[in-house]
Amino acid sequence: MAAPEDRDLTQEQTEKLLQFQDLTGIESMDQCRHTLEQHNWNIEAAVQDRLNEQEGVPSVFNPPPSRPLQVNTADHRIYSYVVSRPQPRGLLGWGYYLIMLPFRFTYYTILDIFRFALRFIRPDPRSRVTDPVGDIVSFMHSFEEKYGRAHPVFYQGTYSQALNDAKRELRFLLVYLHGDDHQDSDEFCRNTLCAPEVISLINTRMLFWACSTNKPEGYRVSQALRENTYPFLAMIMLKDRRMTVVGRLEGLIQPDDLINQLTFIMDANQTYLVSERLERCREVPQ
Repeated sequence: MAAPEDRDLTQEQTEKLLQFQDLTGIESMDQCRHTLEQHNWNIEAAVQDRLNEQEGVPSVFNPPPSRPLQVNTADHRIYSYVVSRPQPRGLLGWGYYLIMLPFRFTYYTILDIFRFALRFIRPDPRSRVTDPVGDIVSFMHSFEEKYGRAHPVFYQGTYSQALNDAKRELRFLLVYLHGDDHQDSDEFCRNTLCAPEVISLINTRMLFWACSTNKPEGYRVSQALRENTYPFLAMIMLKDRRMTVVGRLEGLIQPDDLINQLTFIMDANQTYLVSERLERCREVPQ
């Protein structure tokens, strides 16, 4: 193994450099260092990026565009599907509901007051995005630990990179914001998002980007999309030359319903993508 050149590297950085070289097999120490510096010395993200390159997948590290894409969220033709929680049934169901109602109300009221007061004491740590790729990789790992490895293929890059790829490839982009503390998140992830038929639809017809709103990168996207409840999904595409939210799905939804709603949104907007493809063909010099 080649010895790393000692150019103002800390002991921790030197150890990461050697570990990265062992994991990737890259002989050039300068190349190893350059890759780690690109990823802010996040060895996990750097290794994943290297594996992507070897598998022919585009790198998740791209310099941020000088003018990040803005997403149009004000289109009045947007398709919204909000799922209400089912009403209790029977005497026992209503009895339990009424008994628990004051406890739920008190809990969420106190929680909201605490969060509101906390904003005045110290700024929300999620408001500073320092390692967006690291946020995505961390969420992916925690998701797989909790729900298993059978899930839609996560886009392994930032939200901005996903928008740029969806625009360049003229594909639908499905965004999932994970509410860690919401009561319906676990059921949605286990029974709906990881259902084989849902995985098949997402993997074959769209890009899929996901993150927890407890992560700075997920919180930033949450502030842009302004979800009302969880689970939350947004369908984004290039429409009228702008990246536009064309569908919002909010609340616990079953696999068949999710497939029907996503298919409906794509079918209703497919003509815009076809139009964009034709327009690009005309712009290509003969």
